[in-house]
Amino acid sequence: MKKRVFISLDLPLEIQRKIKIVQDKLPDFLGKKIEPWNLHLTLKFIGEIEEKQVEEITKKLKEVNIKPFEIEIEKVGVFSENFIRIIWLSVKNCEQIQAEIDQRLSSFYPIEKRFMGHLTIARVKTIKDKASFLENLNRIKIPKIIFPVTNFRLKESIMQEEGPVYKTLEEYNLN
Repeated sequence: MKKRVFISLDLPLEIQRKIKIVQDKLPDFLGKKIEPWNLHLTLKFIGEIEEKQVEEITKKLKEVNIKPFEIEIEKVGVFSENFIRIIWLSVKNCEQIQAEIDQRLSSFYPIEKRFMGHLTIARVKTIKDKASFLENLNRIKIPKIIFPVTNFRLKESIMQEEGPVYKTLEEYNLN
């Protein structure tokens, strides 16, 4: 049976609460804010794979050799101002762990050329007034949010009617 998997950093409860405050400041849009317990930083999206591949990935990820570090959430933004579908928070200082994971899995998956650390905080269906939305979005000030990273996870995304549920398949502690 296939599983839809990805590698991520999960957020401490206190950081989830701080991000919820930022979400509450978002300008009006039709769509959905990501539930705080589902917030995460995707380091690598793998996609649909067989159980055997999950085992191979698990072994490779045990080779990741990174010391614990801190990441900082910087600003709110969108990928494209012309076609707004995702509202995110940019994340600083996650490039090293992402590159290490990419390298460990390079025999299975291509290395990402343009990784941009971000937390998806909302998915947009439509916006009535794009210019006003962007102007108000740019006014949102993010308080300094820094938190320690001591592990990462291999997760499965299980699609359900009310939205995705993320199940941890394996947790890897940083050394």
